[in-house]
Amino acid sequence: MLLLRHCRCLTRVGLLKTQRVQLLQGVALPVAVCSSHRGHKSGQYQRSHGPNWRHALAGLLAGTGAVLAYGLHHSQTEQAATTIVQPIAPASSLPIYTQDEVTKHRSVEEGVWVTYKGSVYDITEFVSMHPGGDKILLAAGGALEPFWALYAVHSQDHVLEILSEYKVGELSAEDRRMQQSVKSTDPYSTDPERHPALRINSLKPFNAEPPAEILSDNYITPSAIFFKRNHLPVPQVDPKSYRLQVEGVPGGAPLSLSLEELKTCFPKHTVTATLQCAGNRRSEMNKVKQVKGLNWGIAAISNATWSGARLKDVLLAAGYMPEVVRQTSHVQFEGLDSDVTGTTYGASIPLNKAVSEEGDVLLAYQMNGEDLPADHGYPVRVVVPGTVGARNVKWLGKIIVSEEESSSHWQQNDYKGFSPATDWDTVDFKSAPAIQELPIQSAITQPAEGAVVERSAEEVTVKGYAWSGGGREVVRVDVSLDGGRTWQVAQLQSSEKGQVPAPSPPPGRAWAWKLWELTAPLPPAAQELEIVCKAVDNSYNMQPDSVAPIWNLRGVLSNAWHRVKVTVKEDEEEQKLL
Repeated sequence: MLLLRHCRCLTRVGLLKTQRVQLLQGVALPVAVCSSHRGHKSGQYQRSHGPNWRHALAGLLAGTGAVLAYGLHHSQTEQAATTIVQPIAPASSLPIYTQDEVTKHRSVEEGVWVTYKGSVYDITEFVSMHPGGDKILLAAGGALEPFWALYAVHSQDHVLEILSEYKVGELSAEDRRMQQSVKSTDPYSTDPERHPALRINSLKPFNAEPPAEILSDNYITPSAIFFKRNHLPVPQVDPKSYRLQVEGVPGGAPLSLSLEELKTCFPKHTVTATLQCAGNRRSEMNKVKQVKGLNWGIAAISNATWSGARLKDVLLAAGYMPEVVRQTSHVQFEGLDSDVTGTTYGASIPLNKAVSEEGDVLLAYQMNGEDLPADHGYPVRVVVPGTVGARNVKWLGKIIVSEEESSSHWQQNDYKGFSPATDWDTVDFKSAPAIQELPIQSAITQPAEGAVVERSAEEVTVKGYAWSGGGREVVRVDVSLDGGRTWQVAQLQSSEKGQVPAPSPPPGRAWAWKLWELTAPLPPAAQELEIVCKAVDNSYNMQPDSVAPIWNLRGVLSNAWHRVKVTVKEDEEEQKLL
């Protein structure tokens, strides 16, 4: 209640709460005791405000992982509440409201009411505690279903239990029938089909990675199993009506390009480049201390060939001149994917990267020789080689040359690294730069953790990948079978097996990963192997040896030595002799 006391907008909260308690007296509803809230007299309805409920909704309406993470952190750190769930009384014991009456309650002054599955809820008290600000008011006076459809977290029982605390009535039978007659639109219903081999981290939005054991089977990752990282529903884009807008070039004029014009008016360039999610290998940070974000394994990284027009060429057509570098610093990208508020995914990169001959930034319309798949940005996406995946905006709709970075949440309040000492109580996202180039990385794809190696095989083959951001070339991968006490050098692969090795890339333009392999004798008498890998790039950047010193609250930039433990199985005859 302290939050309510300090909110100058909530002048009617006391009255609203009294009305709700009067309505609910004698009605069996969830009862909670929370030390952070003022108690009621004996026999009156008691409850907490449900931190899980309010912060889950905050994450939904902000359309962001970090806001949701912030809320879930505080839901864990607040004092635990004891909740007793009892059957909800029949609808007849609560008032009946029409949709018109609900619609009148669309502000804090008039009360904030919403409906869900035919019931009416007064969430006025919750508004001032909403971490996402006043975006919650977008649902005021209407149904929650269109907002909740964006994030599957709201289907969990505890969320519905907490919502029930705010119930004040039922929607009239006629309005319930009208709601049911309107087809519920799931914004993810038109998402494309995905390969069944993918290991799913979240369904809505869809995020998945290929099994690690097949990731290094191909130098060029097949599009179907290329890792999928979506922040919002996949938009349906008509290629015939598609337009790419370019604006903000000092001295230039706004430019609007059709897909056909992008393909025919600009030279086509092809680049082989690896994309990696900032959260790749986050699961290893979770083992040190829980972080907030998708629990990616080692396969939120893939390699492909990308074809399209150079961003530099398109900016030149829009009037870009070299002296523009002195007047502006960033190129912003806006996607066509959006949340229920109309907010689109956005990011930006430095202008000097965008216009550099050596930057190889593409407005790609092909992936691995075919039209971009829907999950990878059809019809056009940005490919920024050497840069974190978050800046490679898909379903590109607009390019803006600007003095400022993108104001997008994903540029300003996510995808940033922090000290292990920083927690959700002390974090200041404005204090850290947005991730652009990623650090040196490598991981073991075969054998898997917990695998068994037969002693009779006499040797073990270890495979994996290595990559470094910023165009820095991986020049060596070291592999240890004994936890890092001794090392051997792996063989690097920069093309498909059986093909002529690709020539070394020009300095600063090593955009693609190196696959690597080592076959080594099994150490005598070893019953378990702790296999470790670490990579080195041409700037002699090396991976740190452990996760703890690089741990951060968002679980990004996880690039410590990768470790896998396997068991050596003795032959049966040798075991008998022993």
